[in-house]
Amino acid sequence: MEQINIMIAGPRGRMGSEAVKLAAGTEHFNLVAVLDHKHDGMMLSDIEGFQSIHNVPIYTDIEKCLQNVQADVLIDLTTPEFGMLHAKTALSYNVRPVVGTTGFSKENLEELERLCKEKELGCIIAPNFAIGAVLMMKFSQLAAKYFRDVEIIELHHDKKLDAPSGTAVKTAEMISAVREAKKQGHANEKETITGARGAEFDGMHIHSVRLPGLIAHQQVLFGSDGQTLTIRHDSYNRESFMSGVKVAVETVMKHNSFVYGLENILD
Repeated sequence: MEQINIMIAGPRGRMGSEAVKLAAGTEHFNLVAVLDHKHDGMMLSDIEGFQSIHNVPIYTDIEKCLQNVQADVLIDLTTPEFGMLHAKTALSYNVRPVVGTTGFSKENLEELERLCKEKELGCIIAPNFAIGAVLMMKFSQLAAKYFRDVEIIELHHDKKLDAPSGTAVKTAEMISAVREAKKQGHANEKETITGARGAEFDGMHIHSVRLPGLIAHQQVLFGSDGQTLTIRHDSYNRESFMSGVKVAVETVMKHNSFVYGLENILD
């Protein structure tokens, strides 16, 4: 397989550090640089925990980085604000973004799609890179054709900034595409404590749990007369996301369009 030159934004983060391991341990991946908010001018091997990663410079400015290294793909695992800036800048330098940051607005996604069309470059935005989580979303969409009543419960660590999660929102969007809209619950129900029924999306309810000890978990609950169906996925460590990152990097090199959601590139 042809070698892919990769730069990673957010290498010291929980997800970013796993992506560094992925790039360093994959034969046809070549890590050419990392983008961090400090340590400009240093080498990644100078940072504790990365001593075995040689000849990888650290940049704090994405434009300077793109001007000095030859990258094919940017893996961004930072925040929505920086992820958007990095993706737009990468596309302007003909580098294909693979972004795992959640919290993008509809307007953000539309802007990136427009830029991809202008540049004729691929870009993949994935709310969740775990293959099992993507299958959970696809299975939920299938089930929603037969079960109109559904609630989503997503559970994450207490350091997560956005709620509901991008995975929960994406799941709701996929369900909504095949499910006739229905406002669930009793017509006269009343929340005695505001928020007790969670967020509402097209009549469905989404509940967010934030606790230490959790990583990333979601269950989709369907109900019908005399029966329920539960579809659940659990990520117990961040290594679980790397199989999807690998697939996304390999796939984005073959695409010249914008893709939102890993389910759109899985056979």
